[in-house]
Amino acid sequence: MRLVKRNINGDGSGAVTLCPEEPEDMWHAYNLVLVGDFLTASAIRRVTTESASTGSTSSQRVHTNLTIKVKSLDFDPQAGQLHVSGQVARESKHAKMGQHHTLDLELNRNFTIEKVVEGKDGGAGWDSVSQTQLMEAIDPNKSTEAVAVVMQEGLGNICFLTSHQTILKQRVEANVPRKRTGAGRSADHDKGLQKFYTTVLDTLLRQLEGLLENKDSSSNFPILLASPGFVAQGFLKHINEAAASKGDKLLQELVKRKAFVVVHSSSGHLHSLNEVLNSPEVRARLQNMQYARETAVMDDFFTLLRKDDGRAWYGPKEVEHAVEKGAVGRGGGILLINNALFRSQDVGTRRRWVSLVDRVRDTEGGEVRILSSDHESGRRLDGLGGIAAILTFPIAEMDDLDDEEDAEE
Repeated sequence: MRLVKRNINGDGSGAVTLCPEEPEDMWHAYNLVLVGDFLTASAIRRVTTESASTGSTSSQRVHTNLTIKVKSLDFDPQAGQLHVSGQVARESKHAKMGQHHTLDLELNRNFTIEKVVEGKDGGAGWDSVSQTQLMEAIDPNKSTEAVAVVMQEGLGNICFLTSHQTILKQRVEANVPRKRTGAGRSADHDKGLQKFYTTVLDTLLRQLEGLLENKDSSSNFPILLASPGFVAQGFLKHINEAAASKGDKLLQELVKRKAFVVVHSSSGHLHSLNEVLNSPEVRARLQNMQYARETAVMDDFFTLLRKDDGRAWYGPKEVEHAVEKGAVGRGGGILLINNALFRSQDVGTRRRWVSLVDRVRDTEGGEVRILSSDHESGRRLDGLGGIAAILTFPIAEMDDLDDEEDAEE
């Protein structure tokens, strides 16, 4: 995402103009644009005119810039498309105030997000979380950090793993005859499997060509090949043979730098990806990847939870109580919070979580990890209420929190 212009006031109000340059930027836009914000972007409106002399009408499509007050958002992560609906907030010659319109944000077209603060028009403004998300969006070093092909005979799922989400780019399905006894039947199986490998490889290379359009072909991201049995190993053999015979420069470069990593999975379905990413060999390869760091901190949390030593707590009331007691601060305190909580349409609810993040990070000196709900780590956290904490010291009275509240009531 390219920053075109930024004008944020001290009270949190202001506007930022951005230009999305790759599909993942739409994910960042989805997290930056909130209900109640004002969004300005290019639009196509159908304008109807009436002839003064004959009374006949005609319509035409015109390109214009529109500003809407956001009412809802629809994000398609696989296609990288973001549709934002709302009502026209600034009248123009092509649109009247209050008319409904949906803006489709497009790559390489500027859009402007304007946020207002509570008391002016009910918004949350550019709070600390929004500004952190903005800095992540315009970070030039963010990119796809790994590619995975999760497969079994006749099925292949090609995924891109970015810092913030897992994107299924293509699903490949083919009919591979079952392996049976007999030379002829075995040959049919082998022929079908080789055809399947060819289809998966061609699809993978097309996806990689699109990925590498804006980066050096030597970009050092691994390509994980995962399957039950020996399917992935057979696919790697097919890749090496294709690199030697086809003369494809991209494929030869990937083979030369040993980009392909074969790992075991229980199936070729997408849900097996989490199992793949938790395998020791993959975690060692991806140790500097944000996804791996998020997975590791969630594993640490569950390890402490199983120990039941009072240092791992989850749930809104419990975590807020731990922060109040100063247990999520310097010396190992970590606040884990799902980014979906910040998408609340209630300003008060959003401010509650922003305030908690600010207190842990700025006052208590603890660490804050905002996990993506589009990664497995964020989904695991979502199962705990979207918020958890690793404490620097156990809080014995935490067990009695509900009893104390019931007594007060």
